Amino acid sequence: MAALTPPLKRDSSVSMSQATSQRQEIRDAAGREESSDKLYSFARLDNYTFKQRLIIRFAGVALYWLIRAIGATLKFEVKGWEHHTEREPLVYCFWHNRIPIATWFWRHRGIVVMSSRSFDSEYIARFIQRFGYGAAKGSSTRGALAGLIQMIRAVRSGKSAAFTVDGPRGPIYEAKPGALLLAKKTGAAVLPFSISLDRCWRLPSWDRIEIPKPFARAFVVIGERIYVEDADDEAEQRRFQCALDDLRERSDALAARSGRPSARFSG
Repeated sequence: MAALTPPLKRDSSVSMSQATSQRQEIRDAAGREESSDKLYSFARLDNYTFKQRLIIRFAGVALYWLIRAIGATLKFEVKGWEHHTEREPLVYCFWHNRIPIATWFWRHRGIVVMSSRSFDSEYIARFIQRFGYGAAKGSSTRGALAGLIQMIRAVRSGKSAAFTVDGPRGPIYEAKPGALLLAKKTGAAVLPFSISLDRCWRLPSWDRIEIPKPFARAFVVIGERIYVEDADDEAEQRRFQCALDDLRERSDALAARSGRPSARFSG
């Protein structure tokens, strides 16, 4: 019987170790699921006044139904679709003033986007979440590190992410390095793209954000995937900027040739 004692102790130890490991895996999985749920859930509005909470809720719903109604009437022409893939997570990159049309085009893919901790961004976050996006709280001006960490975790878990690379406050059409850093940290490819409209309203914001008009034509140009080796390398950043500029010029040219110039916002 004495000879049997050591194996029994080792088996018991292994069993306890396995059980502990399994419990830790379950806790980690639960933590990842909870973190993921937060991305797709509306943020609490405790820090806002009663009036601000009403505006955020109303604006988020109104913008959602506006884009949903108009989106159903739009016609898309896409170039470069062969550069897109569903087999791996991507870091979608585009300009801030194309948010409404880009939100409609890439809807219901679970893409995670950066949302700043501000009043204006809160109703935009709710608007895009209604289209199946996740919102990581942070921006280049508020909580950038926290938001980036959320996005890194999301991409490493297999989700795609998206950046409005000149947001949230510009300057317009000047790419910031956040998307490159995310791509470097996760190994995901950057997918730059541009969408231009032949008819739209342009709001009086810093970037003249574009709202599509009913029955407009949207021209989507998707660039080649970019795998980032060094997010701090100036040559890499210039390459990124040039790719985005080229795509915008190409999509704008297609919209201009359609013969129906965009209109300024007159509301």
